[in-house]
Amino acid sequence: MKRLLVLFFLFDFYLLFAEEIKIGAIMPMSGPLSIYGKDTNKGVSLAYNLQSTLKNGNKIKLILIDNKGFKEETRKAALKLIKDEKVVAILGALTSTNSEETIKIANKYKTPVIIPVATNDNLINLSEYASRVCFSDSFQGEVIANYAIRQNYKTAIVVVDKAQVYSFGLSNSFKKIFEKKEGKLLKKIEIESGNKDFNKLITDIKKLSPDFIFLPLYHPEASIIARELKKENIQIPLFSGDGVANETFIKLGKDAVEGYMFTDFFDYKHPTSKKAKDFISYYQETTKKEEVNSFTVLGADAYNILINAINKCLNPKDKACINREIKNTINFDGFSGQITIDSSGNANRSAVIKQIKDKKMIYKDIVNP
Repeated sequence: MKRLLVLFFLFDFYLLFAEEIKIGAIMPMSGPLSIYGKDTNKGVSLAYNLQSTLKNGNKIKLILIDNKGFKEETRKAALKLIKDEKVVAILGALTSTNSEETIKIANKYKTPVIIPVATNDNLINLSEYASRVCFSDSFQGEVIANYAIRQNYKTAIVVVDKAQVYSFGLSNSFKKIFEKKEGKLLKKIEIESGNKDFNKLITDIKKLSPDFIFLPLYHPEASIIARELKKENIQIPLFSGDGVANETFIKLGKDAVEGYMFTDFFDYKHPTSKKAKDFISYYQETTKKEEVNSFTVLGADAYNILINAINKCLNPKDKACINREIKNTINFDGFSGQITIDSSGNANRSAVIKQIKDKKMIYKDIVNP
């Protein structure tokens, strides 16, 4: 009986002094880029369900704010999470443009940020408190340029979204490697997010007739351009980065994206470990869906790496320690593969090449750093 009373006392003592550790997330849950937010947040939520308590017994509280895909909403969200909610770290904000906004504010308040999917090279250079679990555009651009050269594509057109830093970063990376290996860039054509009139673009493509078209765009614009090209019966190989790595791109593009190539972070039919297989099974059982999106897996990896870092700190609210431990991540067994984060916050990881066939994203190859 005494032992039982002691256990009850210890449990009550734990409840009295156990802390709630808050983690923020900024993602586009509505608006034109909502598919990215919903996919990534699904991964964060599933990872949270599997690990919602720290090793010391502290309970994790996730606070998600919808930035609707806009910079101003992102800025407000970051300030609210840091100043009002007192979060110890932030996950997000997915696109490079919005992640840049998050990082600026987080750096000012010395709050760690882990970016699941924003690939722009210069992002991490903005802050000592920023890290990511995805690859960078310099690596992704090199993968795409090398693919084009291997296919003997000698000329290319690049279509750039002037409203997105992601687009410029990836296009510059591709251009550097493609031209270094004696490919010829015929033209860099600028468009802007939200624009649906691509008549001039189509005219330029007809006139220049490149071997290959690289579109470092997000899925709304990339799908429209693919449909316009098909309408004009222009059959030129198309390649994008991870910005089209989602089912919505296929739904929007329909038959026009058949054969479309792109880079991705992960393929659910080619898991790299038992841990990855177990997560895929958990996802499929929970959502009743077979295909696991790479953004979902990266969301889960970002959450797990953050929890791993917090667990290594004596004080789970010590932001400097959390940031330091994130950047001490070595060979972390992530659901998307092994991840090492260097002192600058960049992730060392592989890239996957996929192609759309019969309305499915088909694995073709894996490229290691």
